[in-house]
Amino acid sequence: MDIKFTDPDVRLVVELATSKEASYAEGDLMWVGSPFRWIKARPSRQIGKIGEELVADWCSSKGFKVERSRDSDADRIISGHRIEIKFSTLWTENKIYKFQQIRDQKYDFCFCIGVSPFDVHAWLIPKTELRKDRPPTFGPQHGGSAGTDTKWLSFEADSPPSWLKPFGGRLSDVARILKA
Repeated sequence: MDIKFTDPDVRLVVELATSKEASYAEGDLMWVGSPFRWIKARPSRQIGKIGEELVADWCSSKGFKVERSRDSDADRIISGHRIEIKFSTLWTENKIYKFQQIRDQKYDFCFCIGVSPFDVHAWLIPKTELRKDRPPTFGPQHGGSAGTDTKWLSFEADSPPSWLKPFGGRLSDVARILKA
């Protein structure tokens, strides 16, 4: 669609903005053509909700029973397990996943789903594993090293920490773990 601007000042600002786009969009270039690109433009609160919906819909399509949790300590009940869902899109500047706001609440597993421009990674991590500090990839999110209320899990998408291996990596791994 070719838009014609009649106001010369609007045309000038459009030209100026267009000339600057490449310097600001460099990191976003990796998302060009991605079916997930639209998610990157959503506010963070919506991104979390989108992640929850993707996990719930994927689990349902795989034949797992999915229910909404009756409280805020877990996002879904999947095959009888209380599941907290954490979603991350690939951070463009350093190609990491960062699963945030991991709290000590009433859930059995944390389902971490990471979306790259053309791939999806997933882990189903038992809560008992999330009680362990594993610097530098897993530790306090707020309050420095003394923080205890929230943690985050952060790592390069192409090299997750070895302690995560038993808990997935691919969606098919998570499906197998859920079936077991």
